[in-house]
Amino acid sequence: MPRSEFGFPGPLRDRLVAAILDGAKTATTGLLADYTWDDEPLPEAGDHSAVLDSEDRPVAVIEVTEVRVVPLGEVDFAHVADEGEGHATVAQWRTEHERFWNGADLRRLREESGLSADGFTVDDTTSVVLERFRLVADLRPLGSG
Repeated sequence: MPRSEFGFPGPLRDRLVAAILDGAKTATTGLLADYTWDDEPLPEAGDHSAVLDSEDRPVAVIEVTEVRVVPLGEVDFAHVADEGEGHATVAQWRTEHERFWNGADLRRLREESGLSADGFTVDDTTSVVLERFRLVADLRPLGSG
């Protein structure tokens, strides 16, 4: 089964996985450019994947329910709220996502993959992949959640 990794291992991933497991997080956003750079197909409705925790253990199975590609400037608050990260505004959500997308960890990962993101910037016209999903199974051992 394909794997879904939310953020990088550590506190961010731990928060995102917890939000998936408690039902608060039912959406996520990625840069279309990352799919292109990784030569990875876009998710499709009906796809299932195993959500990995910070220890690379599968802790849940999710099913994609909807995928849309839109300009970043068109992301609305309904999507932001469904990401379950507690952002009060689209602007706050965007600031945090841009920090992640332009951050050292993601840039290092791109470089390790032989990709150059020199000159890449995120603005209102940047294409993003809006993905909605539902929790299908909690794979944690009984009593651990």
